[in-house]
Amino acid sequence: MRAAAPGCIRSALLWTAGLAALVLSVAVAVTIGPADISVPDVWSAVAAHLGRGEATLTPIRDGIVWNLRMPRTLLAAVCGAGLAVCGTVLQSLLRNPLADPFVLGVSSGASTGAVAIVVLGVGGGAVSISAGAFVGAVVSFALVLLLSHALGGSADRVVLSGVAAMQLFSALTSFVILTAGDAETTRGVLFWLLGSLSGVGWTDVWLCGAVLVLALVICLAHARTLDAFVFGQDAAATLGVHVTRTRLLLLCVTALLTAALVSSAGAIGFVGLVLPHAARALVGSGHARLLPVTALAGAVFLVWVDTLARTVLDPQEVPVGVVTSLIGVPAFVLVLYRTRKTT
Repeated sequence: MRAAAPGCIRSALLWTAGLAALVLSVAVAVTIGPADISVPDVWSAVAAHLGRGEATLTPIRDGIVWNLRMPRTLLAAVCGAGLAVCGTVLQSLLRNPLADPFVLGVSSGASTGAVAIVVLGVGGGAVSISAGAFVGAVVSFALVLLLSHALGGSADRVVLSGVAAMQLFSALTSFVILTAGDAETTRGVLFWLLGSLSGVGWTDVWLCGAVLVLALVICLAHARTLDAFVFGQDAAATLGVHVTRTRLLLLCVTALLTAALVSSAGAIGFVGLVLPHAARALVGSGHARLLPVTALAGAVFLVWVDTLARTVLDPQEVPVGVVTSLIGVPAFVLVLYRTRKTT
């Protein structure tokens, strides 16, 4: 029997360590806050709600664990994993190390959709902020596809179209906010635009989790294709890849995932930009190994970022996007410094 390759063993160890770190991070993060809750209390509450044990917590403490902190922490993990996966795919697909989930203009479109619901009252109260953000994200991405197709459809045209859409919808969002007469409404919208996981529920977790699983499965199925795209679209075509169809499929997948995440959590930057570079330093550029490791790293990272955001200035909460930027900028500079000899 042939011995396992060292790279496979290392990847398996990283996946195992990553899963263990994620489970432990979620369990510990749920305990952090004003209420005195321990890790055994978290396990007890989860087991009781899953029908694996009897409830041992008071209704109030059980509600804090199951209805407030657990869905928020799990959604942080889902958002971190999803944004990191999107960044990995886009950086390879577009051959741009600075590409991240928002390069397609999806975040700006989602922001405009959310602002239209809150400030302009679009939908007459029957449409939620998340639904408005999702519609805005889809409209923005459709515009990017039309522009890039009209300009030739190459990778650099997609990036340029995304930048154009980003500026357009950012301007629209700013204009709508300026027309708002209610200062409290404006403050709430701006807080959401900077990234916020407050007030999320299990519906958000299940929806975003389902989209993440679907996107990850599709991306893993195209892992070898993404490996080929790293060397350019001509090299990919030589290897038998249908470049246009594959790029469109993967762009749509990443846009759908980004739209779902942004509609629930707002705009959270730098996760999809920094984490793929850090993961490549650990497992290399092979996407069959890179995608799962990046997803786990992003999930653990955002769980702790959200924990820091909701506790560092307690009782006031800091937008998650502000914390990711404060951490992400120095981290990205470090990544660029360490990879300067290979770029």
